Amino acid sequence: MAGAHRPGTSIGRVTMTIHTSEASAHATEADALIVGVVQGEDGPRPAPGASDVDDALGGTLTELLTALDATGRAEEVTKIPAAGRLPVPVIVAVGLGPVSNTGDGDEARFEPEKLRRAAGAAVRVLTAGRQPAGLNGTGPNGADSARGEKRHIALALPARDATEAGAVAVGALLGGYSFRRYRTTGIGTDAELTLLTALPADRAGAAAQRAQVLADAVTLVRDLVNTGPSDLVPATFAAEAQRVAAAAGLDIEVLDEHQLAEGGYGGILGVGQGSVHPPRLVRLAYTHPDATRTLALVGKGITFDSGGLSLKPPKSMEWMKSDMGGAAAVLGALQAIAALRPAVNVVGYLAMAENMPSGSAQRPSDVITIHGGKTVEVLNTDAEGRLVMADAMARSAQDSPDLLIDIATLTGAQLVALGSRVAGVMANSDTLAAGVADASVRSGEPAWAMPLPEELRKGLDSTVADLTNVSGDRNGGMLVAGLFLREFVPAGVAWAHLDIAGPSFNESGAWGYTPRGGTGAATRALVQIAEDVAAGQLPGE
Repeated sequence: MAGAHRPGTSIGRVTMTIHTSEASAHATEADALIVGVVQGEDGPRPAPGASDVDDALGGTLTELLTALDATGRAEEVTKIPAAGRLPVPVIVAVGLGPVSNTGDGDEARFEPEKLRRAAGAAVRVLTAGRQPAGLNGTGPNGADSARGEKRHIALALPARDATEAGAVAVGALLGGYSFRRYRTTGIGTDAELTLLTALPADRAGAAAQRAQVLADAVTLVRDLVNTGPSDLVPATFAAEAQRVAAAAGLDIEVLDEHQLAEGGYGGILGVGQGSVHPPRLVRLAYTHPDATRTLALVGKGITFDSGGLSLKPPKSMEWMKSDMGGAAAVLGALQAIAALRPAVNVVGYLAMAENMPSGSAQRPSDVITIHGGKTVEVLNTDAEGRLVMADAMARSAQDSPDLLIDIATLTGAQLVALGSRVAGVMANSDTLAAGVADASVRSGEPAWAMPLPEELRKGLDSTVADLTNVSGDRNGGMLVAGLFLREFVPAGVAWAHLDIAGPSFNESGAWGYTPRGGTGAATRALVQIAEDVAAGQLPGE
């Protein structure tokens, strides 16, 4: 079952499971059947997987869709009553957009992300709210659904190979997510998904299992990001990491505020000193007997960011519970990596603190000493994420990694530069930045390689310390933050920085398989990076 744990008190999250079947669409009993529709020049037409449904409707699927003003555009969802011609009460047609690559009919190829988003959009519509229209107890499983039991949804989307099947499965599982921890009324519907595919059972099962592992990991991250900050302080976040580590077979070490002081972790301690909830540094480790490379992941875990004494405007604080999204992504990725078992050693650091204003908070112009000895003049206490990250990145030298990836909701400048859906990637080599961005995109997470212009580095010069935490020049803020972090990369280590400030939290309407609130951004990207390192594709030359 995906993400069964509920941190703190009961989350009440919608639960989703998936299995596969070689049964034909017209013989599958369910509460709803999802099919794909292509946007053709002459109107919508059935996508591969929908031919059985079209036959059962007497070849009228296109005619029905046209009558309902459906076009087949990407993620468009149209419900059609089955009227007894199929063992389901409703057919849900979801648009796949135009076929942008070569081929037609059953030979048409679909980008995996297009399939993920289509499956997610359809399942999201079917599981949102109290009782979606068309699923009112009239189908073969309708009575159970009306009583709040799991709804059965079958998917007859293109799933002709493992890539397509895996994409549909991941999108469907993620599309049904709903966070219900704080709800007093029933929102969302638990569902059991059946992926219809002609693939051999072993290949279909492997694709579905991988999808379940990835969805479980993303669900964990979404749950953590959506949890209220009073329920997820550094100590409880660390306790959640201990639970995940025990379940996944990961090694874990947790440093409390006393151990952080003994170890000279001035960044984490400085950020956390204004809060009544002391900071933590968590180290997780996955090992493989055949591994020849080590990947280190460092995640920003600011459980709430008020800005400290450099206080944020009230509106800007409303979603700052998500400022621990980088650390959550590292935790979720380690959970998935432990299940998928790639031949690479992976170490994950979660740098946790709560950034609050108080009489004990750090002040602008304070000088702190990062683990390893470098000093930083803190000019702006709202540029705190880079301080906790610096400690963890410096500590990673003890692991002798071949590749170091840091992941953080780091700068508002990332949203200005790339918007709310595309992560920025910076690295100490252009080749590596491009490789990491490519891995992220292949996992279904948009990312773009960005430069680290050397002329911006001088803005971090301090008159009293080794460097400042911000530049006096506001231009290129995302890049300056990357240059700051580069100062703490262990010598000779390949390094890339992912800024996910925008993609980590969706303040607008749901789309595809992405809900409002926590998105689980970068979790799948980190898993893909680990697999690429295991395959020798990263760090690259």
